[in-house]
Amino acid sequence: MRAPGTVAAPWVELNGVTVRYGRVQALTDVHLIVQPGERVALVGANGSGKSTLLRVLHGLADAQGGGLHCDSALRQAMVFQRPHMLRTSAQNNVALALWLRGVRWRTARSQALAALARVGLADIAGQNARTLSGGQQQRLALARAWALRPDVLLLDEPTASLDPHAKREVEALMADFADSHGSAGPAHPVTMVFSSHNLGQVKRLASRVIYLEHGRLVADLPVHDFFNGPLPEAARLFVKGELG
Repeated sequence: MRAPGTVAAPWVELNGVTVRYGRVQALTDVHLIVQPGERVALVGANGSGKSTLLRVLHGLADAQGGGLHCDSALRQAMVFQRPHMLRTSAQNNVALALWLRGVRWRTARSQALAALARVGLADIAGQNARTLSGGQQQRLALARAWALRPDVLLLDEPTASLDPHAKREVEALMADFADSHGSAGPAHPVTMVFSSHNLGQVKRLASRVIYLEHGRLVADLPVHDFFNGPLPEAARLFVKGELG
């Protein structure tokens, strides 16, 4: 047990991380520390590096420069803007994720049904996941992630392609999950890192905002300061809606 008064270890720490895809430099010299329980929004114009940074944090993209340290004891799950749905029932889409983590199939099916109920999809558990609407598929992806009891939830533009009603539903679930606890227990509230172009959503869900520009981390501020304080010029224009 950590001694009273000591600072909690960060979930992840990036020191000068650089990522290249061929001749394209997606991230340049990124320094970042995220503490357990933070709600971090990644914002910036298209191509600024938000998705690449999320992939680095989830171990899906390798850094060609710099260093990364992550607390491997904390479980992670990621939800993509267009989540992949297997050609099987909604329930099996969730159960298979649990089965791959070593949960027995019968137990996985039961836990999958509970996860679907959590996101309001219990009534379509037997329906082929690929026939669901975009909003339903995104809620299914959240159920699949939540069923794994992650300590860290990463989301890449989770409401970008949804209609207003579906956006509200998914955003409410994000807030609900961020208020819950993962596998590490009550002392470790869920950490949430998400990318978004929806600045209203950022205000509602984030405690901290990171602005990226051409792969560089330009601003890293508490949410109130980001929307009310001075910003670098590109970030200021983005907040005003003049960059997208």
